[in-house]
Amino acid sequence: MFHPSMPPEIDVTVVVPVFGGSDALAELHQRLAASMTKAGLSWELILVDDRGRPQSWPAIRSLANNFQEVIGLRLSRNFGQHAATICGIEHARGRWIITMDDDLEHPPEAIASMLEAGSDETPLVYGLFPQRTHTGVRNLSSELMRWTLKRAFPELNEHYSSFRAIHAPLARQLTGFRLARPYIDGMLSWMTSSATTVEVTHGERRHGESAYTWRKLISHAVNIFVTFSHLPLRIASYGGAAIAAISFLYMMYVVYGYFSGHITNPGYTSLMSVILFACGIQLLILGVLGEYLGRLMGATYRKPVYIVDGRTPGPGNHTNWAEHES
Repeated sequence: MFHPSMPPEIDVTVVVPVFGGSDALAELHQRLAASMTKAGLSWELILVDDRGRPQSWPAIRSLANNFQEVIGLRLSRNFGQHAATICGIEHARGRWIITMDDDLEHPPEAIASMLEAGSDETPLVYGLFPQRTHTGVRNLSSELMRWTLKRAFPELNEHYSSFRAIHAPLARQLTGFRLARPYIDGMLSWMTSSATTVEVTHGERRHGESAYTWRKLISHAVNIFVTFSHLPLRIASYGGAAIAAISFLYMMYVVYGYFSGHITNPGYTSLMSVILFACGIQLLILGVLGEYLGRLMGATYRKPVYIVDGRTPGPGNHTNWAEHES
């Protein structure tokens, strides 16, 4: 619900976490303004500086000083795309909240179609990209990750993307999760299965580079697995049981061979191979358990999802009802 001191609702809030695409913000605002005016919608644009590039905040402040619908929020450090998006959502006044990237790959002109597809019964709409402008390797890795995550987390909407239209009552429920490293699409998939998609054209990145390096992509995938799926634990359990069974059968084979005379020297090499293999499996299982324990410790500490240490002045900005909740 809204805090009594907050300004009244508007039609649409557009939330954009800003990391490396500050050069595109002026064009993004221009295209958003044209699209919202054409659709006859009242709107605001919340730009959240996730501490990616030093020139991001000056660019955000410049837009906020020139356009009253622009609100700038600056995080105290880099908390990640999903935390920055939640920050924007928690400061939003719109009846519908649009989340999109800062690099113009998500076309503002598609927002009206996404809003038309949404309703009280369908509170979540994803922009679906039939073709993406990424490299072949990036597209292949993305599809592989989607396929894997869908099997680890069956409830996950397989057409998820960061281009979303979320009905405000649903969006505000995101603050109920106590996750130090939130994953918005996993949270939304857990809350509702009433989602739909609208096909949109994937724009070309003309400014900056993707913030998702291979290292970040792998870390992101691990976080999703550990936070929303028990599959790693099941794999560890089944793997441990399988290794135990194989080891037992091998032991029976060695005992039988020894007493039957077929094996006179079981062999140091084969014995050490089995021991090292079993130790490797045990370390893997301990690593999986450690990831889960780490998430539990993070939830126990109740660390904030984000911390805002700067905001642009102006009539559009307001004090949020849950600014530092984790």
